[in-house]
Amino acid sequence: MGRIAVLGERARVADFALAGALTLTAGTAEEVRRAWETLPPDVLVVALTPAAARALGPVQGRLTVIMAERAGEGR
Repeated sequence: MGRIAVLGERARVADFALAGALTLTAGTAEEVRRAWETLPPDVLVVALTPAAARALGPVQGRLTVIMAERAGEGR
């Protein structure tokens, strides 16, 4: 059975560990790309913060979902 990972800023991803998700904190675009490239093979779904999604751009190979922006977030 595959796992779910959550990738992005610490404040947005930390609580998902309580639900059993693999959490990958990344504060910069480079950290996001590095975390994506090192995802374990059993990760089938990746939830991305909006900032992480912008850093990655279009990706293939795994099902991804992008969290909603919070008020005041964004470009």
